[in-house]
Amino acid sequence: MPRDVPREVLDVLQAVPLFSGCSAKELRTIAGLGTDLSVKEGTVLTEEGAPGSELVIVLAGEASCSIKGQEVAVFERGDFFGEMSLLDSGPRSATVVAKTDMDVLILEGREFKRLVIESPAIAWKMLVAMAGRLRRADELMRF
Repeated sequence: MPRDVPREVLDVLQAVPLFSGCSAKELRTIAGLGTDLSVKEGTVLTEEGAPGSELVIVLAGEASCSIKGQEVAVFERGDFFGEMSLLDSGPRSATVVAKTDMDVLILEGREFKRLVIESPAIAWKMLVAMAGRLRRADELMRF
């Protein structure tokens, strides 16, 4: 775990709503996890039906989330996706495409597991967000 994380990096992470309640120690742990990636507009980040084994956290930019070709959500700074396939090893439930140039943090399975074990508050925030997504999906299915 890096001890000497630049203040700017910690500030960017703390500005992400998912990490807003984290301590400086937790932010340093997060900074040492995952892979920062810059992607261009139009990049396909996940493809519906394809296997997936990583969580994507949006640090900057926007992405369109579609199911069966219909946009169902837009992911912005602080949003995340890919958690379902990471948790159950099932296929991706949606296609996500960068609407703008983006900066993302990619967490592989073992990094994600370490994150939720070391920062239970983050796990709770993810569960709340997932519950909201399930409720919205349930509402859409009623029409």
